[in-house]
Amino acid sequence: MKDNIPTKPLPLMVTVYRKIFPDVNKELDAWKQIAKEIPDQELRTQALASIESKTFHCEGGGIYALLASEKRPEAIQFIVAYQTISDYLDNLCDRSTSLDPQDFEWLHQSMLDALSPGEEVKNYYAYREEQNDGGYLPELVRTCQNILGKIENYNELSPYLIHLASLYRDLQVHKHVKKEERVSRLTNWFHSHQDQCPDLTWYEFSACTGSTLGVFCLVSYGLSGKSSAELADIIFSGYFPYLQGLHIMLDYYIDQKEDANEGDLNFCSFYSNEQELETRFMYIFNQTGEHLHSIPNKAFHQMVQKGLVGLYLADKKVEQLKDGSRFVKNFLKVAGSKAKFFYVNTKLYHKIKPALLRR
Repeated sequence: MKDNIPTKPLPLMVTVYRKIFPDVNKELDAWKQIAKEIPDQELRTQALASIESKTFHCEGGGIYALLASEKRPEAIQFIVAYQTISDYLDNLCDRSTSLDPQDFEWLHQSMLDALSPGEEVKNYYAYREEQNDGGYLPELVRTCQNILGKIENYNELSPYLIHLASLYRDLQVHKHVKKEERVSRLTNWFHSHQDQCPDLTWYEFSACTGSTLGVFCLVSYGLSGKSSAELADIIFSGYFPYLQGLHIMLDYYIDQKEDANEGDLNFCSFYSNEQELETRFMYIFNQTGEHLHSIPNKAFHQMVQKGLVGLYLADKKVEQLKDGSRFVKNFLKVAGSKAKFFYVNTKLYHKIKPALLRR
């Protein structure tokens, strides 16, 4: 059967708006109803806030379901559940009551368990005061496990998925501890992995570990019936470090003002000036393109690369940043016409989305 995967921006966006986003929001609504029933007030608050403020993470990730062929509904279920775990835990670590690295590590064990069909769910709140989520996090984990259990030869994908999830977990632990410990922990961690990414700084490497896109890509291909170690290796090399790094550096770029106000670690703050930041963003963008050459459905993944640029630079938060308009202009010039298409398209979507949701 021929893959029906869009290779041009307009057909991609039509499919995304008509099929992907509605299905993603339907899944999120179901999780939101479950989150409303969480007994512990703090856990309930963070679960609902993570869905409310980070819907676009699931919408963006949902695009990978197009790689899953007729298994697209299962791919969307997995992507929404896994990203919801990620966003929920990020809120618990960023905005909640603990600075305990053991707590953060154990919370994020849920993300590794979610990628391990048959693994028993655990009490992921063992090292924090709040305990009773009414089964919310375990249910998210089991949903992911059940879908992955349907993938033939899942063992071919599993090592790559676990590696990405382990790096993600380590990042979340190191960057959420006491402020005075964050940089030293992250730099020491980077030194143990530096041979993988010798051209990156410690903060750029850290960003590369903070994306879930590689996981979504691997799982979606797996659900389509493509589960070879060779394919997994090609996808891993195509996505890590550069495309994942581009994703998260853009995320940090638009959040600079918010993170400064909240006292959160932002990797963009470690560049010596705006010119260095811009130069390094362009470098990571160009390296992303170089590393996508051997990946299947190359045109789709190149659209993801350009789409990330358009999506993030179209965010309203960019308007609040010093030199934001200059950065957008220069980046879009380098990224090309497809990135500009996604930029304009995203701006339009932000305007009409409230009306779409009222239908």
